Amino acid sequence: MAAKETSSARTIPSGPTRMTPSEAFVETLVANGVTDMFGIMGSAFMDAMDIFAPAGIRLIPVVHEQGAGHMADGYARATGKPGVVIVTSGPGATNTVTALGTAYMDSIPMIVFSGQVRT
Repeated sequence: MAAKETSSARTIPSGPTRMTPSEAFVETLVANGVTDMFGIMGSAFMDAMDIFAPAGIRLIPVVHEQGAGHMADGYARATGKPGVVIVTSGPGATNTVTALGTAYMDSIPMIVFSGQVRT
């Protein structure tokens, strides 16, 4: 499989590539210009945690998911880019609802990712 070099020294595959779900998730974030995200590290997405920084994504840690949501809302208002939140499943996801509702009512772009515990 041939690959080409980019100006940022990342190798981009030129053909089909096998990826883990976490790698595909991070590559999708990178492809959509995500450079900053807010959240709490959790077991539902620990695989992705190791590849955020090498991909150029800064995870800004918080102590509560609601804070992550409000920070992402403020980030979107200040930068014009969508605010991105990553939280664990269950209460982690529901704790972002107030911030998500606020952003929705004010037409502020926000994306919330929640992990899923394997069954």
